[in-house]
Amino acid sequence: MASRDRMKRHPERSGAADLVRAEVLVPRDRRNDIVSAAAGMREDHRMRKDRLAEYLKLAAERYGLRIFDNIDVERLDDVPSRSRVVANALIERGDARAFAMGRKMLSILDDIETHAV
Repeated sequence: MASRDRMKRHPERSGAADLVRAEVLVPRDRRNDIVSAAAGMREDHRMRKDRLAEYLKLAAERYGLRIFDNIDVERLDDVPSRSRVVANALIERGDARAFAMGRKMLSILDDIETHAV
């Protein structure tokens, strides 16, 4: 694959697919404030996605077939969409611990969506 094609596909399939580039004009002496704020936002976003990935792994280990019997999470593109499907399945089909895990996952997803707006 040519590097031009990779660059074109990069924003859609990379780990940063859900991030957007923003260009702002700020006073020269305040540039570092903006850069550090953006770094903090990216780190917070990554931590939420990592937490969701941990919950997905834990759900697969604990509940396996009971939750994933008719769900093909591999067909979903990103961690948030996989997490939403698995969280709803945990709430509908699981025990009390699964219900709590599903609610935590939905709470993290709501935080991600709230901060994305």
